[in-house]
Amino acid sequence: MSKPQIRRVRDERDRAAVFVIRGAVFVAEQQVPIAEEWDERDTTAAFLLAVDEGVPVGTVRLVDQGDGVGLLGRMAVLPEGRGKGTGAALVVAAEELAAELGLEKVELHAQTHALGFYERLGYSAHGEEFLDAGIPHRHMEHKLN
Repeated sequence: MSKPQIRRVRDERDRAAVFVIRGAVFVAEQQVPIAEEWDERDTTAAFLLAVDEGVPVGTVRLVDQGDGVGLLGRMAVLPEGRGKGTGAALVVAAEELAAELGLEKVELHAQTHALGFYERLGYSAHGEEFLDAGIPHRHMEHKLN
């Protein structure tokens, strides 16, 4: 079992892979309406891509919200990338990028089934559960060192 490599998206080929992965996971697998999956933040966000043996298997985006806060979101891992530490590697890489950008805290909106995953990575949930694209979520945050 290989460990995926994480890289920042810098060209159109990688950018296309990001949207293929998100389409497969969110639109096809989770039935998120396509109109809700892509938004205006996709034009300015930084993206990371997980690649396993040359094949893109996961992605995450980081939005600088101002005031030292980054929003980690749209994390998606294809079935062939799951169970290999891909998601955790993407979160850690996003936090490293946030720190490089001078951000002090990372927030995210976690699907409730993934709360434990993010808690193991140092995130804490707050606020009430809410629906996003019909899927239950909670706000989470993690202060960077």
